[in-house]
Amino acid sequence: MQRINLPEIGKPRIVIVGGGFGGINLAKHLAKRDVQVVLLDKNNYHQFQPLFYQVAMSGLEPSSICFPLRKIFSNYTNVYVRVCDVKEVDTLNQKLLTNAGHVNYDYLVIATGAGNFYYGNKNFSKFSLPLKSVSEAISMRNRIIEDFELAVLEDNADKRQYLLDIVIVGAGPTGVELAGALAELRDHVLPNDYKELNFRSMDIHLVQSTDRVLNAMSNKASAKALKNLIDMDVKVHLNSRVMELDESGVVLQNGVKILAKKVIWAAGIIATPIKGLENFIDQKSRRIFVDEFLKVKSQTNVFAIGDVAQLEAGGSLPQVAPVAIQQGEYLAKSLWMQIKGESNTPFRYLDKGSLATIGRNKAVAEKGNLFMSGFAAWSMWLGVHIYFLIGAKKKLQVLFNWFWSYLFFDQGLRLWIKPFQTMENEQTK
Repeated sequence: MQRINLPEIGKPRIVIVGGGFGGINLAKHLAKRDVQVVLLDKNNYHQFQPLFYQVAMSGLEPSSICFPLRKIFSNYTNVYVRVCDVKEVDTLNQKLLTNAGHVNYDYLVIATGAGNFYYGNKNFSKFSLPLKSVSEAISMRNRIIEDFELAVLEDNADKRQYLLDIVIVGAGPTGVELAGALAELRDHVLPNDYKELNFRSMDIHLVQSTDRVLNAMSNKASAKALKNLIDMDVKVHLNSRVMELDESGVVLQNGVKILAKKVIWAAGIIATPIKGLENFIDQKSRRIFVDEFLKVKSQTNVFAIGDVAQLEAGGSLPQVAPVAIQQGEYLAKSLWMQIKGESNTPFRYLDKGSLATIGRNKAVAEKGNLFMSGFAAWSMWLGVHIYFLIGAKKKLQVLFNWFWSYLFFDQGLRLWIKPFQTMENEQTK
């Protein structure tokens, strides 16, 4: 296999796989050191995952939450971005195999994140809409708007209802935020676009297998979020596991059948490690075991951070952006100390609290015993997400969009972007 084009600059080469929160933060801190940083990702941009749902709900442009990787590191001459799919790691020869060739490394950091978990059921993945990338968010937006356009054309009331109704599987932060955003679209935006449709009949179903929403947060936060959802006329199904899923909708464990053309999957994630590390992976979560220095078990120069990493001691850390960000910053310092032959202290995660938004002026926030909800929590949620966006221009774009939507309930990105087809394809239909 050919080698990917990379210069040999006589400095320790640190290869980072993944341009998410952990990988980007690690690379930004390492860029200031006397090392060669190679960042590999299948996209040439960083995606701000917490706001995927806002792209899917027509609230933000895709470009508002994506930032070119090369732009991030344009001021550094020691950072090299390469777009490729990493296939396998050969730890014995310190080599990564990709679809574009191989890359040698002195130090390797796996920051590949996590994908959707479908519990081994192929129908769950086949007939549901995922939301783990900007591409999937755009696809979801297209599907939702397409069905509204088809509903306007549909003369049969039952078929029209089937096109309007939506099921969301999973009531974690993503599911709750999606349900709230859809409810606001239904109540305040869509009736002005589709005056022929009766959106009071449109049902939004949120299905959760446990007895409460937002399982990772406190009972108080969960109860408040549930009340907000019910007040917004979201039909919440607790203790309701999805047993069957096909093109007609879902069947719950109690036998209830919910007919809906669109089923959104937000029911769980599973880590996406690289082939070649099977001996160091938890078979259930697929996360890579690391020690207190984020080093992969039995390896001296291979590390893992973010959603793909599992601490062997001290319990699992939540698979959220703040963990990945802190681990990236820590590992940049730790790697530099290791290169210099110095020792470092173990990684310690500082929990700064949890946030979830349900809708306009509706959110929950907590840290330890401190809890807030309503406008104050919602404002905090806005501020935190603006802060973590990359680039002043992106921050201003998102802030303006939110301000405009807040004043006028006008989400102006309700566009059905159809796939490109050549004239020849059109004629063969």
